[in-house]
Amino acid sequence: MSFYDVIKKYEDFNIKEYLENVSYEDVEKTINKENLNEFDFLNLISNTSLEYIEIIARKSQKLTKRYFGNTISLYAPLYISNYCTNKCTYCGFNKENKIKRKHLSYEEIEKEAKELAKTGIKHVLFLTGEAKELVSFEYIKNTLIILKKYFKSISIEIYPLKENEYRKLKNLGLDGVTIYQETYDLETYKKVHLEGQKKDYFYRLDTPERVARAGVRQIGIGALYGLSDIYKDAFFSALHAKYLMDKYIDCEISISLPRMKYSESKFKPYQKLDNKKFIQIMLAFRLYLKYIGINISTRESAEFRNNLIGLGATKYSAGSKTDVGGYTKENKSTPQFETDDKRDVNEICNAIKNRGYQPVFKDWELII
Repeated sequence: MSFYDVIKKYEDFNIKEYLENVSYEDVEKTINKENLNEFDFLNLISNTSLEYIEIIARKSQKLTKRYFGNTISLYAPLYISNYCTNKCTYCGFNKENKIKRKHLSYEEIEKEAKELAKTGIKHVLFLTGEAKELVSFEYIKNTLIILKKYFKSISIEIYPLKENEYRKLKNLGLDGVTIYQETYDLETYKKVHLEGQKKDYFYRLDTPERVARAGVRQIGIGALYGLSDIYKDAFFSALHAKYLMDKYIDCEISISLPRMKYSESKFKPYQKLDNKKFIQIMLAFRLYLKYIGINISTRESAEFRNNLIGLGATKYSAGSKTDVGGYTKENKSTPQFETDDKRDVNEICNAIKNRGYQPVFKDWELII
């Protein structure tokens, strides 16, 4: 059984109609339950539940403290190449975009790593465009070896790999893989992914399972809100996370809520996810999935991220640069998207402390 088998179960289920018919009684029953099902999740993201948002927020806060304490884990992204063979209509790295491209040499990767490590960051997520001939598996492997000298925990956000490739990276010290489905709606997926490896909806959808079978501990998933119906993508993101948590109990699953940001693609979002609905979905993730990690990136503003501390979020990016070469500022490339939170690592740490929480640079370390 794959996750697509789960998706197919809801082919004839009208999410919009269900949400329109959620009653106050439905929401109250959900709030008072200990273990929630997928329909409870929908109750929590309905407009009806907005009347109960403060009660839901308090319950989310209690659950987050129970499973994560008063901590926020910190990480930083490191872009090493923005060349791409995909034609994704919404992405700044789209192969047809006339942007400044850059592919770091091993020497340049080491310089970037040294500069980023000076900030105190211990967990790095390195990212690339999807250009397999240039960004080869060997290149990924050697980058991992370089970064291990400077960081305690290393994750990747690159093109999908084979199971045996993930296993090889895991054996070299890889801790985590982030792989966003972007949208779970198959027809929308086809419309926005026009060329390249990323056209394959099903291979991408099955990637988290290949990662899990390879023994990689941390897996991050999510949808890009704005590509398709936000309620549908939130629903299937939640189901996907639940499926992975139940099937691969040794893995640590996390979920993100990235919203469409301005990029060189100039893509116009199908539907806007406003702040109120963003918070509502985040709280629903916490109540439905309880001990899932929730990641909030610098796509969001400093003020908004400050307000989310304690409500359910567990992991923040800090001091992020979304351009290749961004930390050393040497021949920087065009960024993948614009960040809103421009604060450095120390400023974000202070903001977390001011809310009564503890910034954590390394919450565990893989020993091999």
